[in-house]
Amino acid sequence: MLRAITHDDLPAVLVLNNAHAEQVNALTADALTKLLAVSVYARLVEGDRGFLLGLDHRTPTQGPHHAWFQARYPAFLYVDRIVIGPGARGLGLGRRLYEDLVAIAPALPLCCEVNVVPPNPGSFAFHDRLGFVPCGEADDPRNGKRVRYLIRHPILLAEAAYRLPRARFSARPACHAVSYGGVDVK
Repeated sequence: MLRAITHDDLPAVLVLNNAHAEQVNALTADALTKLLAVSVYARLVEGDRGFLLGLDHRTPTQGPHHAWFQARYPAFLYVDRIVIGPGARGLGLGRRLYEDLVAIAPALPLCCEVNVVPPNPGSFAFHDRLGFVPCGEADDPRNGKRVRYLIRHPILLAEAAYRLPRARFSARPACHAVSYGGVDVK
């Protein structure tokens, strides 16, 4: 169902990307080719129903949002863009792409940005369901959009799972404060 993006997929990926330029910014064919060349993750949902391009902390800086995370986090995975076509939404494909991306480095925080202006409430709801939390905001100097930076720390997810209703656990040991990437967890 998910597979690596190949050279033959570029026209379809470009069309899908640019149909959602308000959310992910338009690309030229040349810019898409260059972005794919530095991506640590580039997967397509069969049938051209969606795709995700991911970078990490070692990727040469790819714009102001990637740079924002590089300046603040020593190691991370970054969702440069994800697009799920309108006919494929609500099928869990976005979640599958994120899970597949996280599988390449499960101990790293997962980062992204979502538009505040123009608003993208569907993306905020999606990321909230996946356990992302806000970590900053900025204006995009290239296009006048305002974005909110989001992060999902593996340690915070583990802590959230640990706090499930007590009926699932026979005993809960004392919890000690931990700091991870500047976020305190208790």
